[in-house]
Amino acid sequence: MPTGRIPEGPGCHQPVIELSDVSFVYERRPIIEHLHFTVRERDFALLAGPNGAGKTTLLKLIVGLLEPNGGEVRLFGEPAQRFRQRERIGYVPQKNAFNPLFPATVREVVLSGMYGRHKLFRRLTKADYQKVDDAMQALGIEDLAGKRIGMLSGGQQQRVFLARALVNSPALLILDEPTVGIDAETQDSFYHLIRHMHQHHNITFLMVSHDRERFRSYLDDAPAAEAGRLKFYVRHSHDREDCVETDLTHSLREYRRAAEEPALVR
Repeated sequence: MPTGRIPEGPGCHQPVIELSDVSFVYERRPIIEHLHFTVRERDFALLAGPNGAGKTTLLKLIVGLLEPNGGEVRLFGEPAQRFRQRERIGYVPQKNAFNPLFPATVREVVLSGMYGRHKLFRRLTKADYQKVDDAMQALGIEDLAGKRIGMLSGGQQQRVFLARALVNSPALLILDEPTVGIDAETQDSFYHLIRHMHQHHNITFLMVSHDRERFRSYLDDAPAAEAGRLKFYVRHSHDREDCVETDLTHSLREYRRAAEEPALVR
């Protein structure tokens, strides 16, 4: 049985997500059985599988919302159930998981990323507001700051949610079927942005998707681990010795300027 484990590496390439012999049963039906897999810093991991395969269940196990019936889940070296540094994790939901009637502006949605589970009532600083402005500018949504989130297109909404996820400079970014319900051209633009971030920044990615084909050229052909109909595919972004951090918002602004150049052929 493939384990998906990588030999211990030096420097910044330490385990972020560790699944050790994880099993989960729901109403006496096995959903996940004996899954072993490790996601390391700077990995891009794709969790693929058809609807009903257990992707959402496994995601809840990883972030500590469910407890496995067997085995152990660890986040950044700690048991997932006891992990408290939620600001280290950014989350981009499915488009259809959001209520379009929710009366919040783009700025308010991005600003909500500054509040962790245990920091709901803390006073925001001038530096916090600057982070929000930087994130919106980097993702090209600063002109939408005052608009209601429900008035935006699907692609615009996903950039807002990505800005919210990035505002705290997370170490792990989880994307849950982020382009469901979005047109093909907008999907291409979104994935191009995600690949840029993976290739240039010290962020670990876990993307949940039923669409393996879109990533075929970017990830290893063979799954690194399997459990039932669930499969993990991985790409390692840098040499193990290359652990230099870069300025995320600066790089994304450079990416945006390059993308807006009409003569640029990608």
